[in-house]
Amino acid sequence: MQVFDPILSINEEIIKIRRQIHAHPELCFEEVKTAELVKAKLTEWGISYIEGLADTGVVGIIKKGEAGRAIGLRADMDALPMQEINQFPHASVHPGKMHACGHDGHTAMLLGAAHYLQYHAEFDGTVYLIFQPAEEGGGGARRMIAEGLFEKCPMEAVFGLHNWPGLPAGSFGVREGALMASSNEFKVIVHGKGAHAAQPQKGIDPVMIAVQIAQSWQTIVSRNLNPLEPAVLSLTQIHTGSATNVIPDDATMIGTVRTFSIAALDLIEQRMRTIAEQTALAFDAQVEFQFKRNYPPLVNHASQTEFAVKVMQDLVGSDKVNANVEATMGAEDFAYMLQAKPGCYVFLGNGDGDHRSAGHGLGPCNLHNPSYDFNDDLLPIGASYWVSLVQKYFAK
Repeated sequence: MQVFDPILSINEEIIKIRRQIHAHPELCFEEVKTAELVKAKLTEWGISYIEGLADTGVVGIIKKGEAGRAIGLRADMDALPMQEINQFPHASVHPGKMHACGHDGHTAMLLGAAHYLQYHAEFDGTVYLIFQPAEEGGGGARRMIAEGLFEKCPMEAVFGLHNWPGLPAGSFGVREGALMASSNEFKVIVHGKGAHAAQPQKGIDPVMIAVQIAQSWQTIVSRNLNPLEPAVLSLTQIHTGSATNVIPDDATMIGTVRTFSIAALDLIEQRMRTIAEQTALAFDAQVEFQFKRNYPPLVNHASQTEFAVKVMQDLVGSDKVNANVEATMGAEDFAYMLQAKPGCYVFLGNGDGDHRSAGHGLGPCNLHNPSYDFNDDLLPIGASYWVSLVQKYFAK
């Protein structure tokens, strides 16, 4: 493993930064203190930056040499609206807010790389250090792009990284093509006609219509979609009725759809709408169909993925790089950046939780779990990956 000595020399400072961020989590578009910390460290190290993209976004700028080439490195900063149950000293001090996805570690790793790139690295080009807000459902990447990220910071490629529990600590995982799924949600309201439960002939029962629709939806993935195309349609809520002897006027169904391609998503949405509307029509009811597309699939580009694999192999060894890691139905708004620019998003193994300090919760160290904590042993590895990627990219 080729972790850079200057990164190791400041590792205690980077750990302190990571734990400070963990103890003071901020939700999407509220990352004011986290952004101030990032700006303070960039200023201390003589790194210029722009701010204000998507409210709290910060982009550090390190330019060396005369070449016009440039790349971007992205870290997310926001926390989750959930209660931490860990009791170690750096646990969250804000009730109902927690860094349960490792964005504290992502921010700290990019800061560690920034220090090395500023003081020790030699390269010919510009590196944009993208500290992004609001990954957890806020679409911060989309807003940064809409507000001019790639115009203010013109770059030829962009790269991202996420810690991944379950992968051996310090190993990497990646795959060309779709690595993470699209995230979408639906809300369908069946409008029937209320009646006494003893006189169903006088009403139009939205409950039974909703049941018919829900059952028919389950044929979409199994009978309309190519069996080789992964997709998940999950009906997670049905809300209706208020009394045992009343047929209600309405029934509401809520859930999610996840796919690895836009084509599959188009098909599923179209079939869901047709089945809902035509089933309701058959029962003389009406339906209100709402389908919200949140994050698109995260699709790694071939050339940049091949390059990233080589960087990871040189850093930690080929035996610690899985270049065909299993894709996940989880979603990530870095997908928007990969729609706009070529690039690659990789997983860095966080281990199984053995690293956690005394006082951690009894639950597993999984993402979005109240017992989660980022593995600080990854900080120099992730920072070294960023540095290696920059130096090898501009050496091409």
